[in-house]
Amino acid sequence: MDEIIKAISGDGFVSISVIGSRDIAERARTIHRSSPVVTAALGRTLSAASLIGCTLKKPEASLTVRINGGGPVGTIIVVSDHMGNVRGYVQNPFAEAQRKVIGKLNVGGVVGTNGTLTVIKDFCEKEPYSGSIALVSGEIAEDFAAYFTASEQIPSAVALGVLVDRDRSVLAAGGYVAQLLPGAPDGVIDALERNIDETGPVTDVLKRGGPEDLLESVMSGLSPRILERCSVEYRCTCSRERFLATVLSLEKSELDDIRRAGEAVETRCQFCEAVYTFEIDELNVPMPFEYRAAK
Repeated sequence: MDEIIKAISGDGFVSISVIGSRDIAERARTIHRSSPVVTAALGRTLSAASLIGCTLKKPEASLTVRINGGGPVGTIIVVSDHMGNVRGYVQNPFAEAQRKVIGKLNVGGVVGTNGTLTVIKDFCEKEPYSGSIALVSGEIAEDFAAYFTASEQIPSAVALGVLVDRDRSVLAAGGYVAQLLPGAPDGVIDALERNIDETGPVTDVLKRGGPEDLLESVMSGLSPRILERCSVEYRCTCSRERFLATVLSLEKSELDDIRRAGEAVETRCQFCEAVYTFEIDELNVPMPFEYRAAK
C-alpha cells in the first residue's frame, strides 16, 4: 500500500512530506501502457500531486496539475483529491525522448521545457486558485521546487523518482517535499542540504526500504517527529452516471444527430480506460437535474 508520511524537525524549522508511490505509478503504467520514460514522467507528477493534494483539508477540494513543455509526451494532467488519491492522463503515452541519456531516463527530453507547470486548487468556493510557472527543466522535481518558491514563497527541496524494470514494470517510485520554515538558521539549512546530497536518488532508498527510510535519511540529525501517516492510491472517480450526463449535455444538434443515427454510443475514461456504452433509448431522456444544475 502506498503511503504519505508528514513530519517536522525537532526544532520546528523543517517540514517534510514523503511518499512511496510504487503501486500508483505501476497502476498508471498498466492503464496507459506507457513507455518507460513516460511512466517516469507521469509517475513523478502523480507523486507530486498526491503530496500537494493531501494538504487541501476540505473533503470537497481537489487539485489539478497540468504540464506541457512542448515535448513528445504532450500534455500531462493529474488530479488529486484532498486525501492524496490521484489519477492521471498523458496525451502521448508511447512517446520517447529524441536524445538518450546513458544510465537514466530522459524525462526532461520527453516533457520539454518550452511551456508551463500549472497547479489549480479547487475548494468549490468561488473561483479556483491557479498558479503557473515556466518549466525549468522538464524533469518535474525541479519544476515543482520552482513552483513552491515562486507561487507559494516557500524555499523547498523536491525530489521525485520512478525506477522502471527491464520488463517496463515499476520497481520503486516516490519522493519528498522538504520545506524551510521561517527563522531556520544556517546550521539547519546546511544539515538539510548535506542530508539531501548523501541520500542520493530517492528510488535507491525506496527500493531498499520505504518512505519512512527516506524520511529518516533526509532528516538525519534533525530529530524528525512524525505528524501524520495516510494511505494513498490511484483512484478514478468516473461512473456510468457521469458519462451519461456528459453525453446528454452535448449541443442539441449533436444529440439529435446521434439519436437519428440510432446506434449505441461508446465513451471511454481517459484516466482509467473504463468503457461505458449507452443504447439509443438511454439518450431519449432529459439530463438528470443534479448534473444539469452542476453544468
